[in-house]
Amino acid sequence: MKVTVCIGSSCHIKGSRQVVEQLQYLINEAGVGDEVELAGTFCMGKCQQGVCVMVEDEFHSVTPDGVKGFFEENILKKVR
Repeated sequence: MKVTVCIGSSCHIKGSRQVVEQLQYLINEAGVGDEVELAGTFCMGKCQQGVCVMVEDEFHSVTPDGVKGFFEENILKKVR
């Protein structure tokens, strides 16, 4: 599964660095590093919607406070 987080300027201001760091931690903690590829990209064109995250071909808007719930619902459930 490929998870791509926008690290462009708008998403950076909204907390993309924290989102990436938390996802890295949660992926390692859950032991799913072999199944989940975390990548960064620049603008996804939906800057007004918060930190943009693509899981495969599915778009999500994630806040630093919502990373754990996002991870459990949209990543962990799909790889287990």
